Amino acid sequence: MNKHEAKGHAKKGAHEAKPWVKGLGRAGYLAKGSVYVLIGVLAFMAAIGVGGGKTTGTQGALASIASKPFGEIILWLLAIGLAGYVLWKIVEAITDPQNKGHDAKGIIIRIGFVFSAIVYAGLAYRAFQLATNAGSSGGGGGSRETITAQILSQPFGQWMVGAAGAAVIGYGLYEIYKGYSEKFTDSFHRSKMDKKEYQLGKKTGKAGLMARGVVFCITGYFLIQTAVTTNPDNAKGLDAALSEIAQQPFGQWMLGLVAIGLAAYGVFQILKGKNKNMAFS
Repeated sequence: MNKHEAKGHAKKGAHEAKPWVKGLGRAGYLAKGSVYVLIGVLAFMAAIGVGGGKTTGTQGALASIASKPFGEIILWLLAIGLAGYVLWKIVEAITDPQNKGHDAKGIIIRIGFVFSAIVYAGLAYRAFQLATNAGSSGGGGGSRETITAQILSQPFGQWMVGAAGAAVIGYGLYEIYKGYSEKFTDSFHRSKMDKKEYQLGKKTGKAGLMARGVVFCITGYFLIQTAVTTNPDNAKGLDAALSEIAQQPFGQWMLGLVAIGLAAYGVFQILKGKNKNMAFS
């Protein structure tokens, strides 16, 4: 019995999540994946010098949708989908359908689900804001610096920001390891995937997780730099990380590769949502 069959055997006593929960969860992965595909496409366009291309983060990607035809409708769909992703992450944190356990490692992973829910709740809210006023695509750019400045002003604020930076780098390295080792394939419901779809999921997951891990490491470096200089302007996100890559020797080539990786991550998320095992033990 291989490990995939063993996993399936272990879940025979499992029961499926309610259809509406599964539906929202899968829509959430579709929405998240779509945002990353757009980020990758925009960054790749910037790398090859095509007009309209830019290095942007998740909120910037949503803002770029707002100015497009049918942008308001697309933003509404993304807002609903991202809200579904938030719901599923909360379900994962509370019910532990993947059997992460109650040991230290399991608890850390489940706390990560909660953190992910918080992050994407903010993104869902931003999509909702843009959908209700699609012409106002600006704003929100200084929120990261404002929050960082507030943390820096607290006792031990520098240490807190520095620790956050180290944690982000650690997570980035873990994403690179997870992509390289192909451990992410355990999340696929293999019995529902044909060989071509599985191979596509494996290839996009490997490239995507490694590219995203690199970006996380750069973002974490920015946070540590912020802690050292106590300058909240140094707190940068995905957009600045991509810009930093572009400014390096052979930067346009590097940006192009990372852009392809981020787009691949988006495709991987879409496939993951479609084929994720959403049973509860």
